Amino acid sequence: MSGMFDHLALGFGVAFSGTNLLVALIGSFIGTIVGVLPGLGPVNGVAMLVPIAFAMGLPPDTALILLAAVYVGAEYGGRITSILINVPGEAAAVMTTLDGYPMARQGLASVALSLSAWSSFIGSLIAIIGITAFAPFLARWALAFGPAEYFVLMVFAFCALTSLLGDQPVKGVLAAAIGLTIATVGVDSNSGVYRYTFDMPHLADGLDFVVVVIGLFAVAEMLQMLENKLSGISVEVPASERKLFNLKELRFTAGSTARGGLLGFVIGVLPGAGASVASAVAYANEKRYSEGRDPNAKFGKGDMRGLTAPEAANNSAATGSFIPMLTLGVPGSGTTAVMMGALTLYNITPGPVLFDQQPELVWGLIASMFIANVMLFFMNVPMVRVFASMLSIPGWLLVPGILAVSFIGVYAISATTFDLMAVVVIGGIGYLLRKLNVPMAPMVLGVVLGDMMEQNLRRALSITNGDTAILWSSPVTLVLWVLAAAVVLGPMLYRRITRKKLIEVPEA
Repeated sequence: MSGMFDHLALGFGVAFSGTNLLVALIGSFIGTIVGVLPGLGPVNGVAMLVPIAFAMGLPPDTALILLAAVYVGAEYGGRITSILINVPGEAAAVMTTLDGYPMARQGLASVALSLSAWSSFIGSLIAIIGITAFAPFLARWALAFGPAEYFVLMVFAFCALTSLLGDQPVKGVLAAAIGLTIATVGVDSNSGVYRYTFDMPHLADGLDFVVVVIGLFAVAEMLQMLENKLSGISVEVPASERKLFNLKELRFTAGSTARGGLLGFVIGVLPGAGASVASAVAYANEKRYSEGRDPNAKFGKGDMRGLTAPEAANNSAATGSFIPMLTLGVPGSGTTAVMMGALTLYNITPGPVLFDQQPELVWGLIASMFIANVMLFFMNVPMVRVFASMLSIPGWLLVPGILAVSFIGVYAISATTFDLMAVVVIGGIGYLLRKLNVPMAPMVLGVVLGDMMEQNLRRALSITNGDTAILWSSPVTLVLWVLAAAVVLGPMLYRRITRKKLIEVPEA
């Protein structure tokens, strides 16, 4: 225990230097802006800053602090447009739209923004405490996850998806199937066969997730707004009456925030899982947990727990993804993969010996993430009114402005006009699906998990020459299969037992 405090003292000594404090503040602000801009995302934001940090001659600890602050800041910023205009600023904020935007439609935009900032702060804080206390142990635990374990984890995530299907499960399953189909587009990495590319070379690498999200949310939402405007239907989001959440709302969401933060941290430790998976699983589990205990739960219609759980989870997962990077030399997410590339510019190789060889770098980064998290909280909460003022922008200016920013973000990915046309086509399809009341959340989850699920299944089977026993031969896979069965069968059994008890109750 004393050794941990010695390491923290060393880290805060590095983090509290004038240069590193300034860099953390600048990175937090840039990250928030990156998160707000639809399509840009933390990966692109960090990637653009890597050559700038190296060209400026920043020392490795300062450069890493800058990039980490941008990463965490982007997770904060992604919630802003999700809540205000139903357009996720980055991939992990997709689940925030489900209850954040309905809260804004109810005149609670400022409350939703401040509450999401608080849950993001708590989620990051949980992950920072976890990194400080359990990094070596969690690194060894993450090594237990091979391709089979990851495949079963994806199966568990899809089983948790059943809570997102709502009152029309057939449409929800259809949406998930469409998402899985989108994930199969491109060259098969094992056989080299082209799948669903229609002889279009631009589809060889598949459809980028940002292209799909911008199409389904930004373009489809703007088309919906234009239709309502032409039809004379008022869809104005009312001005928020309160600036901040109150103590009652804080107590109401405390459990969901803690559960989302803990679950996000566990998923974030797993290499490659990422904040998008964490937020989706956290939302699904919180919906299932809360609806089983609260008959007045209104997930999808502005339930505050549906806002705080995924926000705590995605920030916790983003921070937790530093564990495999620092301890194993394995990127925990796409953004940490870019940061590993930045470390190689300084001839630093992340891995098990990094804690011994570069303690100032590691513990300075951990301390700086705590400081950046505090900065982001105190930066975001006072600006709630500023963010909420976006709702006062007239529609004739807001719609083209959002589309312009979204198209710029999409074009920045590969600089091809094909992606712009794909966004328009996907947006049109998304608009039609909305008209048919097909939910978007299962589709997005299918796109997120589809490729990882397929690749890990094929790797697992190739290890054993096609023997499927590997999918349930380890303790981790067995536990995940049991959990997957429980989340699917549990509610059905509960409803059946409850109905039976009601029938058996004698009349008075």
